[in-house]
Amino acid sequence: MNAPTQVYEPFRAGLPPLSRYVKSLWGRRAFISEFSKSELHEQHFDSVFGQLWLILNPLLLSGVYFLLIVIIRGSSDSTRYAHLTASLFLFYLISNSLVGGVKSITAGQRLILNTSFPRVMLPVSAVIIAIFKFLPTMAVFLVIKAILGLPFTWQMLWAIPVFLIAIFLALGLAITISCINVYFRDIASFLPYLTRTLLYLSPILYEASSLKPNLRAFEVFNPLFPLLESWSLSLVHGQVPRASSLLAGLAWAVGIFLIGTYFFLSREREFAVRL
Repeated sequence: MNAPTQVYEPFRAGLPPLSRYVKSLWGRRAFISEFSKSELHEQHFDSVFGQLWLILNPLLLSGVYFLLIVIIRGSSDSTRYAHLTASLFLFYLISNSLVGGVKSITAGQRLILNTSFPRVMLPVSAVIIAIFKFLPTMAVFLVIKAILGLPFTWQMLWAIPVFLIAIFLALGLAITISCINVYFRDIASFLPYLTRTLLYLSPILYEASSLKPNLRAFEVFNPLFPLLESWSLSLVHGQVPRASSLLAGLAWAVGIFLIGTYFFLSREREFAVRL
C-alpha cells in the first residue's frame, strides 16, 4: 500500500496552524544547531585565525574611528573608547544577523525545493551564527575595560536584558529581510548602505547624552538607538539604563518580530515558486 501523498497549498492571506508549526520548528532544533555549525565551519570560525578575525575586524574599526574622533575633536578619554568598542560589538551582532539573514532563503534554494521543513529555520540559523560570532568579542571587551581601568559594577548585569532584546530585534530583522529578498533581490545590494547609515545614526561614534535635545527627538525612528544607549550605560558606565529606553527597545523588537514573522509565514509556501 502506497504512502499517502501530502499536498502543500499556498496560504497567501493567512497563517499556517501556529501550534503545529512551532512544534515542528522545535522538533528540528538539532538540525538548526548542526546547520549553524556547518555554516560557521564553512566560514572558518572553528580555526584560530577565523575567530581572531571576528575580533580584530570591529576592534580595528573602533581604533580607526577613535583616532578620527581624537583628530577632529582634539581630545578624548578611555571611557569614550570603551563606549565605541562595546557599541560596535553589539552593532555587529545585529548587522551580521541582517547580512546572514538577507540571503538565507535564496541561498537555501535546493533545500527548500527538496525538503519539507519550517522555512523560518534558515533566518533563525543566521541569527544563531551571529550570536556565536558575538560571544568572543565580549571577552575581548572585558579585557579592554580592565586595561583601561574602568570599574566593574553590579549595574553591568543590566546588559543581559539589553542583550536579549537585541537578539529578539535581530531575529525579527533577519526574518523580515529574508522574506523581502525573495521578492526584491536588490535589497541584498542595498543592505551595506542601510547598515552603514544605521551605524552613523546610532549612538556609537558618539554618546546619546552628547546629543542636543532637538536631535534626540529623532531617536524614536531608530530601533537601535535605545538599545545601544542602554548597552553603553550599563556595560561601560555601570549605570542603570532608563526604563523608557528599555521599553522602547522592547517595543521595536516585538513590533518588528510580529510584523516580519506574519509576513514571512503568510508567504512561505510561495518561496519555492519565487526561487
